[in-house]
Amino acid sequence: MARFRAAPAGRISLAVLAVSTLLGAPARADETCLSPYMAKITGIEDFVYVWTLGVEGLGDGSDKLVTVDAREASPTFGKPIHAASVGGRHEAHHGGFTDDRRQFWAAGLSDSKIFVFDVATEPARPRLVKVIDDFVEKSGGAAGPHGAYALPGRMLIPSLSNRDGTGRAALVEYANEGHHVATHWLPTDAAPNGARIEAGADGYGYDARVLPRRNAMLTSSFTGLANALRPLGELVKDGEAMKRFGQTMVVWDFHARQPRTVLSVPGVPLEIRWAWGPQHTYAFTSTALTSKLWLVREDAPGAWSARPVAEIGDPSALPLPVDISLSADDRTLFVDTFMDGTTRVFDISDPDAPRQIYEKKIGAQLNMVSQSWDGRRIYYTSSLLANWDKTGDGNEQFLKAYAWTGRELTPRFAIDFTAERLGRPHMMAFGAASLYAR
Repeated sequence: MARFRAAPAGRISLAVLAVSTLLGAPARADETCLSPYMAKITGIEDFVYVWTLGVEGLGDGSDKLVTVDAREASPTFGKPIHAASVGGRHEAHHGGFTDDRRQFWAAGLSDSKIFVFDVATEPARPRLVKVIDDFVEKSGGAAGPHGAYALPGRMLIPSLSNRDGTGRAALVEYANEGHHVATHWLPTDAAPNGARIEAGADGYGYDARVLPRRNAMLTSSFTGLANALRPLGELVKDGEAMKRFGQTMVVWDFHARQPRTVLSVPGVPLEIRWAWGPQHTYAFTSTALTSKLWLVREDAPGAWSARPVAEIGDPSALPLPVDISLSADDRTLFVDTFMDGTTRVFDISDPDAPRQIYEKKIGAQLNMVSQSWDGRRIYYTSSLLANWDKTGDGNEQFLKAYAWTGRELTPRFAIDFTAERLGRPHMMAFGAASLYAR
């Protein structure tokens, strides 16, 4: 059975986690992308929580948090065992646990609502306990909460947009209790907020990740809600709309919440993954429209740069890289591409020269990838955005689980979310059945 190794908020560091892994401490089962401020699961995950978009006419038609049984000895292994509906469709997107792991915050892009689930009382059956519906008002106009990232006693919520849907985004902080604490707007050319700008500052937002030991936070950029919620086939034919996509990443002084450098990263940089090694001061991202891997590195104390280091598939075919997952030993990087439904594995032991070592088609379309800390279990979901998912036979909606041997992926189980009348599975998070430390 999986258990929790609790830690006081703010006491876990990337270096401690990496060193303990190398020295043979109990293997953490958690995804490698989680906040360093969170308590971590030890052993093997018991559940996979799937934040799922509702589909009209399918089940109750509402967004929901679906619990999938990941316990191999269980009679319901590989099956959905619970669904906590939120009522209505809100463009379910990303989310995350609080630092004490007692709650899971799940964001809705379309109406800027945040749904708070109690996952501690009964981990197999999360329960909706709060709906935060003042995000736009309290933040001062940010809109489209993209996810939730644990800080000590707080949740950091990047927005995609502002209330008019056109672009400028913010980082919004809420206390774990659910009240607004602070808003930090991303720099623009007109309002750089003290940041040094390499080529331009577009103000778009997407992901946010922290490297505490370097007092560094990194953010990436996507597009405003007006584009994100528009049908993809229509969007790509609108030349003016296609100009309104992110081309930057921002390095912040984390403690001061002060933007320091706006890096030029053309092509829409999305997910950010910091390396875990105690001497590693770099991160990877992928660019959706140019299909490249980028390396962001600290070249000297406080001096950061970004450069492309590899191509992902055939960029001319627009495979659309979406999610990435970095192994805990900083040696391999999984990269998903939406349009061809393929996952690729890169050897990134030399971060300056990634080398593809494996690829596998997972489905007709592919979005998120979640990797266990020991690197042995990999999970995939299919849905990107309601209006961007494929139609017809290409609209496969699944959660698929694989074992990774270091050389190949072998199937463990698969769930057809359409056949189960659950909806469109988007992001995943791991859960445990054991009692939480109080």
